[in-house]
Amino acid sequence: MKNITYTKTGDKGETSLIGGKRVPKFDDRVEAYGTVDELSAYIGVLNDLEGVSEEIRAVLGVIQQKLFTLESHFALDKSSEVSKMIPLLEDADVAFLEGHIDEMNAVLPELRAFVIPGAT
Repeated sequence: MKNITYTKTGDKGETSLIGGKRVPKFDDRVEAYGTVDELSAYIGVLNDLEGVSEEIRAVLGVIQQKLFTLESHFALDKSSEVSKMIPLLEDADVAFLEGHIDEMNAVLPELRAFVIPGAT
């Protein structure tokens, strides 16, 4: 069994950003990187489905890497020296994502109604 340690530094309603700055757990940045992390988890589930081509798996992997970078920016104390170590997101990253969205939409039937998550 692994030794698991807990920092116990968030027990008073605060958490640390990358670089050490403390913010409330309800800070918009915490909400943002948590939401992006949930999206990445869903992409991980998609990646593990049967029938997903290696090409799509590669695209999903790149998207997850970029989402991780985005999370890092949300979690970053911009005044920290660590900020210089976080990679930037570039216009090419947005173009990559938009290009794949366009490819996927091209093979889907026209959307004629809203889709409720979990509905059949």
